Parts: sequence; C-alpha cells; structure tokens
Amino acid sequence: MTNNMKKIIATLCLSAAAVLPAAAQDATATIHVNKGQNIIPKEIYGQFAEHLGTCIYGGLWVGPESPIPNTQGYRNDVLQALKDLKVPVLRWPGGCFADEYHWMDGIGPRDKRPKMQNNNWGGTIEDNSFGTHEFLNLCELLGAEPYISGNVGSGTVEELAKWVEYMTSDGETPMAKLRRQNGREKSWNVKYLGVGNESWGCGGNMRPEYYADLYRRYAVYCRDYDNHKLYKIASGASDYDYNWTKVLMDNVGGRMDGLSLHYYTVKGWGGPKGSATNFDNQEYYWTVGKCLQLEDVIKKHCDIMDQKDPKKNIGLLVDEWGTWWDEEPGTIRGHLYQQNTMRDAMVAALSLNVFQRHTDRIKMANIAQVVNVLQSMILTDTKGTGHMVLTPTYYVFQMYKDFQEATYLPMDVKVDSINVEGGHMYKMTPGKIPAVSISAAKKADGSIVVSLANTSLDKAQEVELNLDGANAKTVTGRMLTSKKITDYNDFEHTDVVKPVDFKGAKLKKNILKLSLPAKSIVVVNVK
Repeated sequence: MTNNMKKIIATLCLSAAAVLPAAAQDATATIHVNKGQNIIPKEIYGQFAEHLGTCIYGGLWVGPESPIPNTQGYRNDVLQALKDLKVPVLRWPGGCFADEYHWMDGIGPRDKRPKMQNNNWGGTIEDNSFGTHEFLNLCELLGAEPYISGNVGSGTVEELAKWVEYMTSDGETPMAKLRRQNGREKSWNVKYLGVGNESWGCGGNMRPEYYADLYRRYAVYCRDYDNHKLYKIASGASDYDYNWTKVLMDNVGGRMDGLSLHYYTVKGWGGPKGSATNFDNQEYYWTVGKCLQLEDVIKKHCDIMDQKDPKKNIGLLVDEWGTWWDEEPGTIRGHLYQQNTMRDAMVAALSLNVFQRHTDRIKMANIAQVVNVLQSMILTDTKGTGHMVLTPTYYVFQMYKDFQEATYLPMDVKVDSINVEGGHMYKMTPGKIPAVSISAAKKADGSIVVSLANTSLDKAQEVELNLDGANAKTVTGRMLTSKKITDYNDFEHTDVVKPVDFKGAKLKKNILKLSLPAKSIVVVNVK
C-alpha cells in the first residue's frame, strides 16, 4: 500500500466517522405539488444487455431445446421478472462487443451462423445463436424499446446502413426482402440507434475530432424508412472527459438526437476494484460519495451542452452506469459476474434520484447490466440448474416503477450532510453525502410518489415533508433494507433482501412524517 493510499484511507475513515452523529437528525422538505414541469422519461429506468459472460447465454437465452423452461428460447423466469419490472428500453449488443459485432453473422438458420471469438470479454467463443431477430423479438415480448448499438469501430458505413434497412424497411428493398426470407414479414419498431460505443476507447481509440467527422458520415446513411424515425445517439464521454462533449457539440451539434455518457461507481481501472460483498463501513461511505459525484459530472456536461443547445433539443443518455467490483472468486475471468448487496441497492436509488432531477436534459439511462454482469437485476445459476434470484437492485427498480412518465416535482430540501474527501487516484473531489436523498413526482392520476434513501448505516432519520398544494388523504409505501449493508440474495437464500410494507409514515393536513430506518430505501404513494 502506497503512502498516498494510506492518507486517502485515513481521510475516508474520519469522514465515515463524521456520518455517525450522536442522535438522529431531522430532514425537512417542501414539495411543490403543482409546480412540476418535466416529465420523467420511462427510459431512464432502462437496461443494458451485452454479449458478455452469461448475460445473454444462460441469462436471457437458453435456446428452444433447453430443459430449462423457456418461451421460444427465452428463459421463462427471467422473462417474467423483466415483464414485472416494466423494462422500458433495452440496449444491445454492447458495450465493447458492439464494435466487433457483425450483424449478418447473427441472422438466418442458427445452425449455419458462423462463430466468433469475443475478444473483449474473456475470449469466449460466440456462436451467434442470439442475433437481431432474437433480440428484437425479445423486446416485443417485454414491451421494451430496442436500443441498437452499431459497429463503427470495426464495421463500415454500408454495414450499419444495411442493418438499419433490414430492421426498419417495409418496402421492396434488398434488406427487407432478406429479412422476410428469414421469417419476419413486418419491420420492427426500432427507434434508438447508437453510432458506435466508447469510441475513445474499446470502440476505436479515436480522438473526438475524428469521431465527430465519422459520426456525421454514418448519420447520413442511417436513413429513416417508411414510418420509422431514428433517434441517433453519438458515442459520448466517459465520466470526467468534458472536452469530448465540447468537441462533439461544436462539430456535430444538431446532427445528433442524443449524446451518451458513461459513469461507473468504481475505485479505478488500473487495479483491484474491491469485493462486492466483503467491505467495511468506510468503503460503503466512499461508495456513496463516488456514486453521488454523478450529479456534478452530469451538471458539467449539461453546462457544456447548454452553450450550444440552450433549448435542450439534444438528449443526454447515461447509457452505462452502476457499480463495478472485482469478479466473484471462482468465476471466469472477463465475465464480470459480481454479487449484489444492499450497498448496490443504495447506489441504484441514489443514482435514479439524481437522474430524476435532471430530466430536462437526461432522456435515458441504462444500468449495466440486466443479468449476471456487473450491477445486475437478476442472477442465474451458471452451472445450468435453472435457478434464478432477484437482486436488491432489482427491487429498487421495481419500487421505482411509479416514477415512469410521472411529472418531476421541485422541492426545497434541508438535510444533514457529511464531508467525504477522496484522492486523485479515484478522480474524486471533495463533496458531501446527504444523510437523506429525496425525490418526488406526480402521476397522471394526481397521486404523489416520493422516494427516500437513508444513507446512514446505524441511525434512523426523521423526515417531515410539506406537500405544498396537495389534498393528501392516504399514504402507502414499500421499504427495502437489511440487517447488514453487506447482505445479498443467493440461490440458497433468495429472500435475504426484499421489500416489505412501510409502516413508518404518518399523514396529517398535507404534512407527511416518516421514520426511516438506517440504510433503508423507501418509496411512498400519497393520494
């Protein structure tokens, strides 16, 4: 351990200790029920499925001949769990895999599709049995919008243009005819098209100026067919690379509908990232601080975009986010299989609260990833027994369903906070962790949904909410918490962390008082 790391740990220990006051402190907020303006797009609760580890094979897809119960090859248990989640949008086929993926290898009879090596993720041999038809049909089964990431890094303009034609043309075009020969008469409803992925890194190691010119070229030839209108997304920055955003806004501007941003809650890329399950209080508080740095990063990218696009016509899409820990011991290197604890659930809730505050610019977010990879919703038994378990993060998304397409409500908040200081090795600047994170929205039926996260590990928080302008009569809620922040669900213990009815709310004359247990996430609905 270097002296620099020792100093960082010492600082974090002091900061973590500061989070533990002698007595629980109150948090107050006035929620302006009739002043909401921005609709929270359902797409910010989106998912991401990459050909990585067992996300696709063994996670979403087992094939129609599998003994594991399935519908047309899709696992029944996973399919139902995702339907229950109301997944609004699903991104595919990557990630880094997208820029080595050649879509024509994944169409036609499955037994005749060529194999390839997945060079980005463990060197696994990919048999291409899950391709365009399998993915887009899955989206239809889920009722989710497909988000296609196109190959710019190793592909060609012609290849991506033909893929768009294959998926969206209903005319007598060559690719539409090929699609019909492969069993699909009508085109799919494909709206979101990513023009490359992480073009600054695994997607081609490009300079922003070069990528900007390349994007302009690709965007020309990815045409709208018939009644389809593509929403074209440029490959954007990684977390703190503000210059990438500036160059694309200067050189691409309105030629793109959206610009992506990737932000992981991760210690760094050069060494150990830490265990997903074996961590101490100090590491937990650091994780919360790193997670909440997301808001500052979003603000800075939005400020750059505002200079060229003050009317906010170009969306910011955080299409990769979440925690990234070391792979679980005994799993395949490069498959990024990690467990999922109550700490991950807290990161999910805090991140969603941040996104909900910035939906004037953020139009989509896609957590990485949906099954068996990184901060996933679902874990399936990689030994092929057919077992499935829902993670704490899954339950956060389940609890947040009512926010989809609701109107974000502004509020005046006063909460205690603590100082957390990180080091340059973690690219973390001094910041504050709120003891309570709050977000609220009004649904179409007039009811109010409020999410609250108590980040303290051992102190309850008494919260008072003034529902300004409401006519509140009843309150119901759900809560996610656990005995220990390191708790998780596995195949032998599937319900260690799961939601329960929340009994700690009292409503009187538009004043809502809530008692939040330590390390808890609560979502209430007020009618």
